[in-house]
Amino acid sequence: MDAHLEVICVGNELLIGKTLNTNAHWLAKRITSLGLNVRRITVVGDDVDEIASAVDEAVQRKPCFIITTGGLGPTFDDKTLSGVAKALQTQLAEDVEALEMLKKRYKRYVEEGRIAKFEMTPARVKMATLPKGGKPLPNPAGTAPGVFAEYQGVNLVMLPGPPEEMEAVFDGSVVPLLRKISGDSTFYEASLDVRAIPESDLAPIIDQVMQDNPYVYTKSHPQVGEKIPRLELHFSTTSKDAAEARQRIGRAIVQMSELIKERGGEVKPMKT
Repeated sequence: MDAHLEVICVGNELLIGKTLNTNAHWLAKRITSLGLNVRRITVVGDDVDEIASAVDEAVQRKPCFIITTGGLGPTFDDKTLSGVAKALQTQLAEDVEALEMLKKRYKRYVEEGRIAKFEMTPARVKMATLPKGGKPLPNPAGTAPGVFAEYQGVNLVMLPGPPEEMEAVFDGSVVPLLRKISGDSTFYEASLDVRAIPESDLAPIIDQVMQDNPYVYTKSHPQVGEKIPRLELHFSTTSKDAAEARQRIGRAIVQMSELIKERGGEVKPMKT
């Protein structure tokens, strides 16, 4: 199994442009920093069939992890767990551990004066109704627990949608699982600010540097609106050895800089 992941973001608000999908951005960057690859990010609406279809398709591609965000809350449009259960061909059932997590959270809310009284309403119990075989993950920043499940050799993690909660569950419960896969892998990146050379003239230089440095991925990002051609060249690599990762990037940057200067361009390091 390749060490790659897929992310599925759930929510109509993402599809209609009401909410910027910052969760996808954060997860992609965080996962990459752990030395793993995000192969695909999918966005679907609050629909059981759409969620199930997205999960089923992802399972068929056999990533090491599928991570969903959103749709774990108490309202009618929170349908992720139902969609996942359908994809996993199982039923939803109240989970004792998840119920206990929720009870402790709401009792704390009463003590803090955030709610008037403790009561496990049907809407709250809904957040503890998980796909059979799923395990709840503590949510230190909110109420709805995350969920972990395994299906056909694929690990599935369901995270809440609010960014603060999603990040807290991910860092607290998911990172340790991902580190078992990535081991000591290190992601390293650096960027160059390149001026006075068009991207079309830079293309063959990038091809040459990537051919000479096969473990370094180089991507150009043109800066729109500049009178003088300007772009960012981003270099990245993943290695089991941090020093080796830095050396790879260093060699590619030195070669790239020399070739750009030979063609009359200007180049200097920039913060990533």
